[in-house]
Amino acid sequence: MRGAPLGAQLAIALLSATAAARQQPPVDLPAMLERVGANVQQYYARARSIVCVETVRLQPLRSDMSPEGFGRRLVYELRVAWEPSADGEMPREPTVLRQILTIDGRTPKPKDNPGCMDPKPVSPEPLAFLLPSRRSDYVFNLAGPGKTDGRSGVVIEYKSASRKPPEIVWHDECVSVDLPGQTRGRVWVDDATGEILRLDERIAGMFELPVPREHTRHGDAGFMLIERAESSIRYRPVVFHDPDETLLLPASIESFTVIRNSGTPRLRTTQEFSGYKRFMTGGRLVR
Repeated sequence: MRGAPLGAQLAIALLSATAAARQQPPVDLPAMLERVGANVQQYYARARSIVCVETVRLQPLRSDMSPEGFGRRLVYELRVAWEPSADGEMPREPTVLRQILTIDGRTPKPKDNPGCMDPKPVSPEPLAFLLPSRRSDYVFNLAGPGKTDGRSGVVIEYKSASRKPPEIVWHDECVSVDLPGQTRGRVWVDDATGEILRLDERIAGMFELPVPREHTRHGDAGFMLIERAESSIRYRPVVFHDPDETLLLPASIESFTVIRNSGTPRLRTTQEFSGYKRFMTGGRLVR
């Protein structure tokens, strides 16, 4: 018996795939967000007793995206701080706490000052917007099925529900810029467990930042233009023993910024997390 023509084979394959897609039950987005929020709460409750090593590489780039100079390598001890809110109290914001261990392979000295682009000792934890108390601040849409790092799941798109004024803080030659309401992102969620597999975020459009006169030198432009700012966080299973437990924890963060008229116009930042240790009685950083 002769086989069907290739076109017929393709048609059969496409029809079969379409039929299979119809058999997939539709995703209930509100229910999925409830499950994700509960999972994030559980994640923070467990992460409070976990300490890891964060290795950060800051690499300036040329216009052709090739490395410029030697870059900077920082190693931190890191943990997540979060206390669940008691009845009648405002929920506390989860934060990331860092303690510097080495700078470019050497022990830091008292005179070493953090670089403008170094991670802050205390910074917001990126999954906090998925907590039930924060969910109303964002608009969520179902993007459909998605696969990342070999795991299948559901992709959820999000953006801020309202546009808020930027938060700009100057300190000597450094400036910190927070653009609430001007970012958009995507979350890859394991539809069976509600665990976060990946989180991508970027600014929507460009942002022009005026530079005060006291922070400019002769001939410098009076503004900086943030053209691109994007990041991608990936999570991986980490196994602990005595007692046995497997948790999905951050594996890496890849970030890229293009800021015209800044001291570092193009920067690629890589953060890798390793050496996870669990403390059953809780963990903390001692300064």
